[in-house]
Amino acid sequence: MELIRVLVVDDSAFMRKMITTMLEKDPAIKVIGTAKNGRDAIDLVGELKPNIVTMDIEMPIMDGLSALEAIMEKSPVPVIMVSSLTTEGAEATLRALDLGALDFIAKQTSFVSTDIVKIEQELIQKVKMFARKSTPERYRLHRPASEQRTPVTSKPVQRSVSPPPSAPSARRSSKAKVVAIGTSTGGPPALQAVLTKLPKTTPVPILIVQHMPPAFTGPLAKRLDSLCAIDVKEAVSGDRVKSGLALLAPGGKHMTIKNGTVRITDEPSDTLHRPSVDIMAQSVVDEYGSATLGVIMTGMGNDGVKAFKNIHGKGGSIIAQSGDTCVVYGMPRAVIEANLQTEIANLQDIAARIQNYW
Repeated sequence: MELIRVLVVDDSAFMRKMITTMLEKDPAIKVIGTAKNGRDAIDLVGELKPNIVTMDIEMPIMDGLSALEAIMEKSPVPVIMVSSLTTEGAEATLRALDLGALDFIAKQTSFVSTDIVKIEQELIQKVKMFARKSTPERYRLHRPASEQRTPVTSKPVQRSVSPPPSAPSARRSSKAKVVAIGTSTGGPPALQAVLTKLPKTTPVPILIVQHMPPAFTGPLAKRLDSLCAIDVKEAVSGDRVKSGLALLAPGGKHMTIKNGTVRITDEPSDTLHRPSVDIMAQSVVDEYGSATLGVIMTGMGNDGVKAFKNIHGKGGSIIAQSGDTCVVYGMPRAVIEANLQTEIANLQDIAARIQNYW
């Protein structure tokens, strides 16, 4: 098999060496070049034509966001951002995902700590997963319009959305009284594409699990809130679910509901993901039964499939994102392969399909 050709971009010589060493432990990967700033990165992408790029954000001469935007315009290639675990790093990473980056790796002291093996495995896995994909032009088609890229200071005026009729083959269940959304890799732009299309008069609460580190979910919730007609916030214990409010599980914690009240907890501590779609969605279906609408979107793995089996079993409804519009067709595929979905929808249609169940 042809080697995966990687360009590593970072202003730190130590980080360039560290990332190169990590990646080349896998015999299928070859680092074909390094760059210490965004300007050099743009030139080398055109010259070396890598399969994938790892891109630092904060760099002299030209930062990673500026370089990413130029690369996406001139010669699109899959890009993984290397981000610091700070509020500023989270905000910049969300902007990078909006500009076309496919995912990110958290840069922290873990690169030189006992967690280095975990970081190394994650980096190799993501490079191998994304390097053979189509260029990011495929994903940019599904991002919200450019005028929505920068958060605004006040809620936008929501235009009315007329949902298309339900697919004839869809298994209609009880009218939904709650929406439970699960997503992972590729999720922030996908959530933006869906939530910005929901009207302020949305008559049901929405609970969301997005697999992200703790420093990222707060900025993501604030960004979505600034763009959406509905209210979006990072959940805290004691929040009451209510119509027109989307609650995002905080990174590193589980979110459950009981008697209309949110609980944020560390338990169970043995789940692969925290927050977990399974934990959140199971508590929702326990509360709402057949009135639950589950939505499973882009992400690797199968988190959510256990709880979605219970949604299906209790007569609830499930929308699964189509493989063609996923950045990673993992979580939706697990639901579809288990034949749990009520319908499959392209990303750009999910908001309208949700409204069919009100």
